[in-house]
Amino acid sequence: MRTNIVIDDELLSEAMKLSGATTKKEVIVKALKEFVFIRKRRNLLKLAGKIRYHDNYDYKAMRK
Repeated sequence: MRTNIVIDDELLSEAMKLSGATTKKEVIVKALKEFVFIRKRRNLLKLAGKIRYHDNYDYKAMRK
């Protein structure tokens, strides 16, 4: 998708230095991927302790 947005130059420069990206497009794509990854991980962490397994559930048997 093509779009035009105004981004703080200092913030963009800092993000490029930290990420090692060489283009604006590359740093924005990296930032979006990291944002999505972190949000998905956070959503999984919210499930911690909320999933109940059957008493006879054997996760080791599932690996075979």
